[in-house]
Amino acid sequence: MGELDQIDRQIIAFLVRDARATFAEIGTEVSLSAPAVKRRVDRLVETGIIRGFTAVVDAAAAGWSTEAIVEVYCSGTVAPQALQRAWEGVPEVVGAWTVTGAPDAVLRVVTRDVRHLEQALERIRSAEHIDHSETVIVLSTLIDRHSPATTD
Repeated sequence: MGELDQIDRQIIAFLVRDARATFAEIGTEVSLSAPAVKRRVDRLVETGIIRGFTAVVDAAAAGWSTEAIVEVYCSGTVAPQALQRAWEGVPEVVGAWTVTGAPDAVLRVVTRDVRHLEQALERIRSAEHIDHSETVIVLSTLIDRHSPATTD
């Protein structure tokens, strides 16, 4: 797919705000018919620009109020895919990135409490090639932009 046009960007921004919006609702916003919006959304999905639709869960409202940032240090060279496979089954890991600098990966972990965090850390560190980790507990969230939208 070539360059995104203004309407594609508006559709994406609308879906980021409300992934459950109907094609008709989006069409009203971007001055297109519902079928035209559907064709555009289908094309955005087909080309991989939109990778999926998801629910954003408020962890604190669900009773998971302890959040931590975990730096993970590996022994030797480990492929990112091996780390992904090791942690994708740990539901407390809500984000994971390989990074430059001293740690090999950084994880965002959300749990019910500190005891639950300790249990999650044990599972995280049990992955092959993990040497050690360093954890900081988040005291308050100042900014959290899950999916910034482009509306220009």
